[in-house]
Amino acid sequence: MQQFDVIIIGGGASGLMCAAVAGYRGRSVLVIEHTRKLGRKILMSGGGRCNFTNIHNSAANFLSGNPHFSKSALSRYPAAQFIELVERHGVEFHEKTLGQLFCNESSKEILQLLLTECEWAGVQLVTDTRVESVEALEKGFHLSTSGGELQCESLVIATGGLSIPNGGATGFAYDIARQFGLSVGDVRAALVPFTLQPYDLEYLKPLSGISHDVSVSCNGTTFREAMLFTHRGLSGPAMLQISSYWNPGDTIQIDLFPNLDLFEWLKQQRNDHPKSELLTQMSHLMSKRMAQALCEHWQFSGHMADLSNKRLEEIAQQLHHWTIKPGGTEGYRTAEVTLGGIDTDGVSSKTMEAKTQPGLYFIGECLDVTGHLGGHNFQWAWASGVAAGQVV
Repeated sequence: MQQFDVIIIGGGASGLMCAAVAGYRGRSVLVIEHTRKLGRKILMSGGGRCNFTNIHNSAANFLSGNPHFSKSALSRYPAAQFIELVERHGVEFHEKTLGQLFCNESSKEILQLLLTECEWAGVQLVTDTRVESVEALEKGFHLSTSGGELQCESLVIATGGLSIPNGGATGFAYDIARQFGLSVGDVRAALVPFTLQPYDLEYLKPLSGISHDVSVSCNGTTFREAMLFTHRGLSGPAMLQISSYWNPGDTIQIDLFPNLDLFEWLKQQRNDHPKSELLTQMSHLMSKRMAQALCEHWQFSGHMADLSNKRLEEIAQQLHHWTIKPGGTEGYRTAEVTLGGIDTDGVSSKTMEAKTQPGLYFIGECLDVTGHLGGHNFQWAWASGVAAGQVV
């Protein structure tokens, strides 16, 4: 029977980070990954360029039943420290928008950075290995795996949530949490595109591929980013962000012109171009295809000179306050993260250790800590991995 000081189940972002930190402390560390590839979500993220952190990251960028839980780990391992690690490894990167940092070349560079750190720290990595059972001993744990029997002093669960099942996602972490007396809250897909009801899809489906800057609101929260029409519904950063605040049956409110007083603009166009068609003027503010579909749907038409102030105000109101009721979301298949998870009241915010079971740790996405789009979830993976890695 092989024995280790630390066994980490899950070879993703948080698991590899934790492994390197623990290994550098002189601990014997084994990482077990059940798929054939380590870091699959790292490789898939950011369109293959990995949005590895966000320079504006703070606890305010996370949803959790306990909004204070993430503060300790994030303050002890801020984005600046991961950026320093990236620079040390010679990985070139750039800021896209809103503090989001991406690799210039490939997300493979972030995975290689982590694998190199693990190698330097003496970490052992095994893939294609299933953990079949976990049993607590008087001191430590016994694991039965498809590769044999193992024992360890400290056990770290870093298997993530349910998002992107074809990337290897399972509910393993929730099962282990329940086994050891921790509470697991409701979970659902988040940072996920919306699907539309047939009525809305009928007139919006032809707009598939068109992107437009919007402000979108739901349940008191607003995001200002790009919206993308798809053949199934609405996507793009704005929609992914607001999906974390949306519940089935809710409506979302979209302002198609958050930077413009449309009523004043329309009056000005009427003054300057009285003979022009409304559709022609609206095509200056959005793609012609989008202007045609929306004007036709809402029956906006006529020469500018023939449109009264009341009519212009109605048009402006509709476009500033477009209310739509999504049919649902695309679910875990395309969701970037899982909202909800293991109740953080049962876990130490300083060490990530389960309060019900000494030596058992939970890190990363499996916990009820869900970041906004834009590198925040990776920063939580790094920070929670470091927090556990320093004590296991």
